[in-house]
Amino acid sequence: MASPGRRRGAATGGTLLRPAHFPGRAPLEAYGNGGFRFAGMSHRGSLLCLPSGIYAWRVDDAAQLSLDSFSRVLAEAADIEVLLVGTGGGLAPLRPEWRQAFRDHGISADAMSTGAAVRTFNVLLAEGRAVAAALVAVE
Repeated sequence: MASPGRRRGAATGGTLLRPAHFPGRAPLEAYGNGGFRFAGMSHRGSLLCLPSGIYAWRVDDAAQLSLDSFSRVLAEAADIEVLLVGTGGGLAPLRPEWRQAFRDHGISADAMSTGAAVRTFNVLLAEGRAVAAALVAVE
């Protein structure tokens, strides 16, 4: 029987897979090659950097985004002032209805390339701002 901490993961070939999560806030050290480096670790794929931690984000391309993609962001809205959305190598604007949903939750959201979002996130984090980032990985 699995321990209570293991119930969330899915067993695959004898290996227990859990949703990726880093409990805390950390600057992003590098991005590219389909992933990110932070806190001395590396992660392949997109990321959500939230007040509660850094999470794997199952988005491969800005075209896949929907308001549901940001459900975890909205769940933590009380602790977020600014949301930076890194849309990959280029800029993909946020839909007006998404902007309104963020405003309704007290969040100012800005879309930009992932590189610009990483740099801006690190600056705002260092300033102690209530910042979050949703980052589409880039090659």
